[in-house]
Amino acid sequence: MSDEAEDSAERGERIAKFLARAGIASRRDSEKLIAEGKVRLNGKTVETPATFIVDGDRVSVDGKPVQAAERTRLFRHHKPDGVVTTHKDPQGRPTVFERLPAALPRVVSIGRLDLTSEGLLLLTNDGELARRLELPSNGWLRRYRVRVFGAVDDKVLAQLARGITIDGIAYGPIEAGIDSRRGGNAWLTVSLKEGKNREIRRVMQHLGLHVTRLIRTAYGPFQLGVLPKGAVEEVHPKVMREQLGIGEAPQKLRLQQRRQAAQEATATPPDVAPGAPPAAAAPGRKPRPENTPRARNAEPRKPKRATSRRRPAPRA
Repeated sequence: MSDEAEDSAERGERIAKFLARAGIASRRDSEKLIAEGKVRLNGKTVETPATFIVDGDRVSVDGKPVQAAERTRLFRHHKPDGVVTTHKDPQGRPTVFERLPAALPRVVSIGRLDLTSEGLLLLTNDGELARRLELPSNGWLRRYRVRVFGAVDDKVLAQLARGITIDGIAYGPIEAGIDSRRGGNAWLTVSLKEGKNREIRRVMQHLGLHVTRLIRTAYGPFQLGVLPKGAVEEVHPKVMREQLGIGEAPQKLRLQQRRQAAQEATATPPDVAPGAPPAAAAPGRKPRPENTPRARNAEPRKPKRATSRRRPAPRA
């Protein structure tokens, strides 16, 4: 059964889904917060993710109230190496979210990058969107530039397009090609659709190559481009509409409003029966003079009949 079927106006919305849409965490991480006893509903600790909330309920996480979800926003971030993609690291390492501008809303990442990986990291304030864009069923390519040390064989790289199994883990098709070589180092372009944990590093290690640098340059239709390292840039709503189908174009909304207004203007008033004669002019109102210009689409006036005047008979 789908989430939409489970959620209803009477039962409300599952609290984990509500927290995800509010940008607190992904739905899976929201369920972890509930299991840790950090989520409260109307002052009481939530014990199960199957709890439903309705309008007027008060939700808090770690004692901080959770506001209703705002409009969905998406950001491109150039993650530097040396930071982890998590809100709180148990080892005390610096995190991506600690270094984001203070003006940003609370966001979650769409996918992750390892500690020493860098490049494009998408951020959003909508946990449901993050969950949807992480699914391999989207068919989105994740593209990377990878610097490796070792002897690179073109034929072996080409075989990765059929997929590979390493230590019992099956990896999907991988497109890999050589960009340049210099001494024992080579730059590769690697593209994949699945993106399992440390997939590129493990595959390259299996091929006898050591990854010395890994940069994500694209995630689906979104590109790293020339975004400076550490910078954050919001994706324009128009791009989100075109690529993700989120929101509706203002032109369409205005067209719908004009059509609705035209229908209301041409509709027959409820107190006038169809085919009824027009209402009489208000008392004191003068009829339209003949020399008043007529509308362009008005019917032409009927020509007046010529009248013959008889001359009076001559007197005798």
